[in-house]
Amino acid sequence: MRFLADMGVAQRIVAWLRSEGHDTIHLREQGLQRLPNGEIFEKAAQEERIILTFDLDFGEIVALSGDRRVSIILFRLHNTCTPHVIDRLRKVLKDSGEALERGAIVVVQESRHRTRRLSR
Repeated sequence: MRFLADMGVAQRIVAWLRSEGHDTIHLREQGLQRLPNGEIFEKAAQEERIILTFDLDFGEIVALSGDRRVSIILFRLHNTCTPHVIDRLRKVLKDSGEALERGAIVVVQESRHRTRRLSR
């Protein structure tokens, strides 16, 4: 899978995804740490990447995006330590990987995640 990590996502999570064989970039690596959320969404759409974020604004951006389908993994975690985030992400990719490739928003919580498929 192809991922775009927002600024709140630790570099070690990006490194883990790469070690798992995923094409992953972090905004900071490209000097885009100040890129507005709407432009992050457009970048992900153009590059066919799944956005990894802790920012709730992306849910609204997806809702207003019309036909543009960009998958989002939205972390809503109290424990944001990297090992915990990786554990939760591992479970999400196992359970919801197919939905993410087709267009979905996955909200990741401490002990569960919810997947909402985006309509065509």
